[in-house]
Formats: sequence, C-alpha cells, structure tokens
Amino acid sequence: MKRSVVLICLLLGACSSAPTRLPPVIDGRTGEAVPPPTTTPDDSVAPGVIVTPLPPPDAPPNGAVVALLDQAEDYHRAGDSNNEAATIERALRIDTRNAALWHRLAAVRLEQGRPQEAEQLALKSNALAGDNRLLLVSNWQLVARARWSLNDSDGARQAEQRVRDLGG
Repeated sequence: MKRSVVLICLLLGACSSAPTRLPPVIDGRTGEAVPPPTTTPDDSVAPGVIVTPLPPPDAPPNGAVVALLDQAEDYHRAGDSNNEAATIERALRIDTRNAALWHRLAAVRLEQGRPQEAEQLALKSNALAGDNRLLLVSNWQLVARARWSLNDSDGARQAEQRVRDLGG
C-alpha cells in the first residue's frame, strides 16, 4: 500500500506551468504533425521496459485520480495491462492536463508492444510537462525505447541526446 501511495504521488507530478494551448504532436523522424494514436489491440509485449520514477507532485492530487491510479497499480501488479491502461484513461478523462498520467499511459502502451502510440503519448506528456525536467527526461527515455523497438536508430539516438541535454 505504501508503495502505491508513493507511486501515485510520483505520477501526479505534472507542472502547473504547462502551456495554455497545446502544440500538435510531431513525428520526430519526419517533422510532420501526427493524428492521435489509435487504440487497436496488440497482444505483443516489448521486453525490458523500465519506467523511470517521476518527481513529487506540485499540486494536491484529485481524490478520484488517486483512487484510479491505485486501481491501475493493482492491475499492473496482476499483469493486466489492458485494464491498467483503461483505468489510466479514465483518470485522464478527469485530469486531461496531467503530464504524469500521459507518461504512465505511454509506458503501458510500450509494455503492450505498441511503440508508435507510446512515442506519441510520451510526446504529449512532454507538451504538458512545462519545466518538469525529471518528467521530460523520463519521457525522452521512453521515446528512445519506443524508437529502438521501431528500428528507428537515428530517432532513438536523437531522443537519447535529448535525455543527455536535459542532464538525465
């Protein structure tokens, strides 16, 4: 339980200094705007996915979001990534500007073997992260892993360079 509370607090680390209007998500390889990812099921799993811990929250968490994240953590421990993702999506409907929630969903999508969607969700999290450097680093690490799994070595190296530039 204590681990869940700590994880929830870490996941709710979205900055309040996010831009008022979100930029479009841009494909790092082509530079073109990309439509939101689809949610078609894919049962493959990306091996070796490690989610970087996130910073502590800047604002008090919403009680409903905290409850949903606790439920998502239960699904994660049970190995049920489909229900984990659905629960995080419910939390996002409550708190759409929470960069940490978008990061968490991106990590789940990468675990589900959906690297293109994971990349886009991590980039959305970056658009909301403001100056939250730890979250930005975590997102770029996730983007790099997604691009490596897509055999995009140039894009993965660019994402890894962003991690180094941010001091991660």
